Amino acid sequence: MQYPDGSNEFDQGLLDYLGQYITDHKKAVMERVLAKRTRFITVVLEDIFKPHNASAVIRTCDCFGLQDLHVIEKTNEYKVNPYVTRGASQWVDIHKYYSPEGSSVQACFSTLREKGYRIYGTSPDPASISIHELQPSEKIALVFGNEHEGISEEVKKNADGLVHIPMLGFTESFNISVSASIFLFDLLKKAEKFKHSDFYLSEDEKNELRMKWYREIVKHSDIHERVYKNQGKS
Repeated sequence: MQYPDGSNEFDQGLLDYLGQYITDHKKAVMERVLAKRTRFITVVLEDIFKPHNASAVIRTCDCFGLQDLHVIEKTNEYKVNPYVTRGASQWVDIHKYYSPEGSSVQACFSTLREKGYRIYGTSPDPASISIHELQPSEKIALVFGNEHEGISEEVKKNADGLVHIPMLGFTESFNISVSASIFLFDLLKKAEKFKHSDFYLSEDEKNELRMKWYREIVKHSDIHERVYKNQGKS
């Protein structure tokens, strides 16, 4: 595992040193969040062109304890809207995929499959299964398409399956952030019965995030880190 500074070894001494500048309350909140953080379920956004919609999904992911959000960029580059995320982008890892000479979808899907995810595109397509049939018996990545066209044909062809939320009215779908909320609430609730041993983050993953978050929270953490390292040399 590689830590934010490029090293391969976790430095508990540095974490403790930076921790001096963080309140006990803030550290307790981070530990509570880390205890329930997961990468077992993740979200993928394909070519979203309204930043506030994607930013709302980031906030949703953080609220439900998801650590990763994957963004497939094609014609649209995603930029975080801080007024919508309410700081959530500081806590969620955003992975972007852009391949001007290749396929951004393939780049994203290859990465996800290497990590053991089964990929489902969200779509009202008649061939899709209902959310009630989707079971988190293995790692799941949910792909949400853009605001007007939904997921692309490329996603439909390369996903492991399609899934939809049954609609009872005239409208075909919810907006992206509402759909993500419904899917995540349902999947996380269902996941409880499976009791996956790898559902929550490993200790190594938690340490990686602790270090990242401490560095982001502590003002001038780079200066403090240099002081800490120089002390070790004296």
